[in-house]
Amino acid sequence: MDTSVISVLVISVYLIYFMLPAYIANASALAFGGGTPLDFHRKFIDGRRICGNGVTWRGILIGTGIGTLIGLLQGILGEIGLSYGILPDNVIQGILLGLFMGAGALIGDASGSFLKRRIGIERGRPIPLLDQLDFVVGALIFASIIVVIPWDLLLLLFVISIILHLLANIIAYLIGIKDVWY
Repeated sequence: MDTSVISVLVISVYLIYFMLPAYIANASALAFGGGTPLDFHRKFIDGRRICGNGVTWRGILIGTGIGTLIGLLQGILGEIGLSYGILPDNVIQGILLGLFMGAGALIGDASGSFLKRRIGIERGRPIPLLDQLDFVVGALIFASIIVVIPWDLLLLLFVISIILHLLANIIAYLIGIKDVWY
């Protein structure tokens, strides 16, 4: 195998590991969400719901908590020498990065729902790229408070995230967590 292909694969694994707090927070919000919607059933000035029933307080709190726990684990691994560059290299940095990425992912997802409601797209209906990247952008904006991510890694991260998001949604659909495959 060509060394450039191996390099891209290694960097891809590195980026997936870096994004685990956001990826798992986003999935956890779906799996453990429900209950009171973030918008408390209120409508925006355009007469449409602010976010809708899919974005809930329980999902945001549990997702952020789980993202923080993943960051804690990454921080522990960082303290024993398994940290490279943008990964947390101590427990405090791990907790903060997990918290920021988890919360950022869920705020990014809520922002995507807000945008979809503004243009009249109902819950569960797709908007390609927005659906795959809203939580990634939110997580990266919040992560940028702690780390600087080079632009070339950001581009690769967007491609990886689109692929992983689609695969995760297909699996969630097949096991009955989601009503649609996308």
